[in-house]
Amino acid sequence: MLSLSGILMGGFLAIAQTSDTNLWTVVFCAFTAITLQILSNLANDYGDYKKGVDNAHRMGPQRTLQSGVLTERQMRVGIAVTAAIALVFGALLLFVFARLTWRELAVFTALGVAAVLAALLYTLGKHPYGYRGLGDLFCFLFFGWVAVAGTFFLAAKTLDYSIMLPATAMGCCSNAVLNINNMRDYENDKASGKHSLVVIIGLKKAFVYHSLLIGMAFASLTLFQILKQSPGYNYAFWLLFPLFFKDLLTIKKTLKTGVPDHLLPKQVLHTFLLTVVFGVLLLFH
Repeated sequence: MLSLSGILMGGFLAIAQTSDTNLWTVVFCAFTAITLQILSNLANDYGDYKKGVDNAHRMGPQRTLQSGVLTERQMRVGIAVTAAIALVFGALLLFVFARLTWRELAVFTALGVAAVLAALLYTLGKHPYGYRGLGDLFCFLFFGWVAVAGTFFLAAKTLDYSIMLPATAMGCCSNAVLNINNMRDYENDKASGKHSLVVIIGLKKAFVYHSLLIGMAFASLTLFQILKQSPGYNYAFWLLFPLFFKDLLTIKKTLKTGVPDHLLPKQVLHTFLLTVVFGVLLLFH
């Protein structure tokens, strides 16, 4: 659901700003994003297991390799097959449905390859960037800017730099999901040598960071509406802010005892709801 949020935001923006939106590109952007999200989850499962991070002390639901549902060989095959499917969806998107120039094709092909590598190298390899505090940067870029702006351009075939504001909002919300995950896993990651951003800055600063992410997301969406001189009802997405604020209060109360795992799917759901509400409101502008 999180991987769909950025794609939907880009699609809503394209439909709202042009009458000639290529909806097939939005559909195949969604297929590609979902497959990349699955690839990332499988790779993270394998990488964390091999590095000993997935152990008896890890909070949250047991992962596939940790629980013994799949063998390491089966997981490697699954990663390879999923990567191949992602490349097929990406190729169909760029070569069949998007109708790109050769220069545009080169740019988006490079982005597609980078997205696959980002999904794999978060925990895989000798120097995974997720173990060096860079997960938030890549999450922001690919779930935010690339997902929203990329989908918008492919669907609308136009540039509008103001859409970087909703793209920033999606990047912030996606990082909030990752931050909850890393706050939940703080003790085990620290003991296992996984230097996520939360491990680097500590739990108290991670909560401040989380608060800034939520604030920045809503501020970016609001500024976009101001720039577009939107009518008052377009600001109704603020009605969802109490959901995010309630989660913030829960995180603050549970920092010392351990951030509960149920906040993770709640943050994903709230991000998706924010995307849909904001997007639908755009269509009535």
